[in-house]
Amino acid sequence: MVWSFVPRRADATKRLVARATAACLIAACGMAAAQVITIDTSGKGPVSATGQVDRRFAQVTPTKVALTETALDAKTRLELIRELTSEQGFAMRPFPRGHKGLTLVANGPLEPAGEAYLNMVTSEGLSAKPGERLVLSDIKIEHSRIVIDLNGGPDQKHRFLRHISIGAPDMEAPVVRDAGEEATGSRLTIRFKNQVPELTSKEVKALLAPLIEFDVKTPIQAFTDTLPKQLKDAILNHHVLVGMTTDMVLFAKGQPENKTREMDGQEPFEEWLYGKPPQDVEFVRINGNRVIRLEVAKVGEKPVIYSRDEVAGLMRTDGTAIVTEKPKTRTVAEGDVERDPNKEAPAAPPSLRRQGETLPTDDQKVGVMKPVQMPKPKPAAQPGENPDGEPDAAQPSGGDARPTLTKAPASGGSTAPAVPAQQNWQSSGGAA
Repeated sequence: MVWSFVPRRADATKRLVARATAACLIAACGMAAAQVITIDTSGKGPVSATGQVDRRFAQVTPTKVALTETALDAKTRLELIRELTSEQGFAMRPFPRGHKGLTLVANGPLEPAGEAYLNMVTSEGLSAKPGERLVLSDIKIEHSRIVIDLNGGPDQKHRFLRHISIGAPDMEAPVVRDAGEEATGSRLTIRFKNQVPELTSKEVKALLAPLIEFDVKTPIQAFTDTLPKQLKDAILNHHVLVGMTTDMVLFAKGQPENKTREMDGQEPFEEWLYGKPPQDVEFVRINGNRVIRLEVAKVGEKPVIYSRDEVAGLMRTDGTAIVTEKPKTRTVAEGDVERDPNKEAPAAPPSLRRQGETLPTDDQKVGVMKPVQMPKPKPAAQPGENPDGEPDAAQPSGGDARPTLTKAPASGGSTAPAVPAQQNWQSSGGAA
């Protein structure tokens, strides 16, 4: 039987690259030893290019747990490990992966915090998000600290045994059959001043309260407890605000009924749709991990669009909010009239009519105007008609237009020639 230690090529290559990188870093540190970079995590310094640190990622509030000066004995150590192993809780902030992990000083601050904490989460990756369940998979108690592995810890299982094979040179079999899955756990260390004092599991949970919540809660309760009150109320009431993360939207509204991906110029975005008519329909536009636009459409009403970030101010380190409360007092100018649409008639529509001016339609006595009727044309004038249009009295009623003869009065027995009646009328000065 032959025992052999066979390292994998990929792991060997990683170790060579790591050694070369370490050598370069040592040389660089030697040349730049005088250059020191400090990061202000108090929130009082100048705002960085990416904005101030979110309130959840700033420094934690120190606990006030009474600790004894008596050192932890062997019996209490075993009881503490037995009671805390496999205990479950909820993450109060993101937990990064990696062997270094987070260090919480007993009744003190968190290391790292602020920008350094964000850099660790970004570079190492996330092991658990706020509100997700954590399992205390392993507890190690050392001289002045308690090391807790969460969700399996940051180390791979059988990371040494997976490289060992047993058998003949041509018939070797690995000691453990491991798929080589990457570890996704995290590590948390509680550091004490001189030594680990006499503690109970309840006191250890009280020390971990800023980071892990051990009370029985639903995931949404555990998640919203890490947020400011105004944002917490919005999520519990199922409201979406511009500036929320995708996790906040999912806790507030659940999974969307439909998702679409589109482009607004050069900016890609994702549209989440909630609701169907006749219910209210909400269009939540997301860019990256934040809500940048919210459109609420109600049946029979004009859609309302929200684009102002209401969450950024709530998550600032100093607690300064962008959205201020609406003033409860209102200044009324002279002539202002407040109408109750449920009790009063709506205001009159705008008009071009002058004050006091009326239209014919306003007079109830005036009837409806009828079409204009043109007079009938008169027949053409005939000879012998009266200029006024009336027939001559001497003219027979038959309408004969022929001239009639009249006799002139006798004077000296002579008879005057007969003349037409019209000529006689003209010569007598209008006397017939």
